[in-house]
Amino acid sequence: MSYFQVNDRCNGCLACVQCCPGNALDYRDDPEQRTLLHNMTRCARCATCWRVCPQDAVELQHLLAGGWDEVVSLPLVRCQVCGEPVYTARLPEGLDERVAPLAVPLCDRHRADDRARTVVASRIQARAQDRGGKR
Repeated sequence: MSYFQVNDRCNGCLACVQCCPGNALDYRDDPEQRTLLHNMTRCARCATCWRVCPQDAVELQHLLAGGWDEVVSLPLVRCQVCGEPVYTARLPEGLDERVAPLAVPLCDRHRADDRARTVVASRIQARAQDRGGKR
């Protein structure tokens, strides 16, 4: 999505390019056409381009709407118990080999339940060992 857009009234006069305080607008002339360029990282969102355009060709509604651009889509891994999204399938790839086994697909609630079961089981096992040694 390009935030800086012009409509079909643009005649390529370059008033916007010449007046941009952030140098966020530029142009490129090829043998057959002129192309207007916009650099979002330099744009101050000051609307000077919109104010100086003699053709009313600059449209800022896309810039001002504050929309979201999709950056990446990754497959989800879901909780083994309830199906709630937990992390992306690529997350374990970047984990240290010592930590990777801890990436069990459980949501926070079911991870807490699993920890509680583990603690209870280890205590029961410890008590059983203590009783076995005292006989």
